[in-house]
Amino acid sequence: MIYWAIGGIVLGGIFGLMSALYLSGITPSGMNRSTPVVVDGWQSDWSIGSPAADRYQKAWVARYGLLAMQKSEAVYFIRSHDEQGAPIREDCRYLVSGADLPAEWWSVTLYDHLAYLPNNTDGHLSFDASDATDRYDWQFEVASERPEDGTAWVSSRAAENFELTLRLYRPNADFLNSPERATPFPTISRLSCKHGGGT
Repeated sequence: MIYWAIGGIVLGGIFGLMSALYLSGITPSGMNRSTPVVVDGWQSDWSIGSPAADRYQKAWVARYGLLAMQKSEAVYFIRSHDEQGAPIREDCRYLVSGADLPAEWWSVTLYDHLAYLPNNTDGHLSFDASDATDRYDWQFEVASERPEDGTAWVSSRAAENFELTLRLYRPNADFLNSPERATPFPTISRLSCKHGGGT
């Protein structure tokens, strides 16, 4: 009988630990559990930076380094697919195009397949509002090599399959109330690929 009790305690402990790791996103298959907000293919979790976040959600935020502020200060959107629905990857070139965004300031940063900054020394991992010469019509290229024509560039070298994170700082109140009705978000158009799949 005692063996059954010990076995139950051990199994319960293992199950509890694994479920906590999964729900907080620490295991490889772990993921954000909340219902996403999606705007033009960019996905966000509206509980990040809000009192609605539970302990597992807070662990997920800590794990992925969002340093989440209150939603009135900043919101975060992630996208890992291009306009054709294919994963964005290091061996392809992309043109990211956008217009005015519903915030006082914004940035787009590239993270690698492990959700970290890629391990390269190019010094071009982000594009922000201060880089846009025209806030109503801006663009930059994402590629593993710098464009020869001088186009603004974000480096995907050593990123493998990657994702882009759009941060909106001091977002508009109307946007926070109805994010799905926002001004169109940036598009990610695939230009070419080294190993097939280009346009």
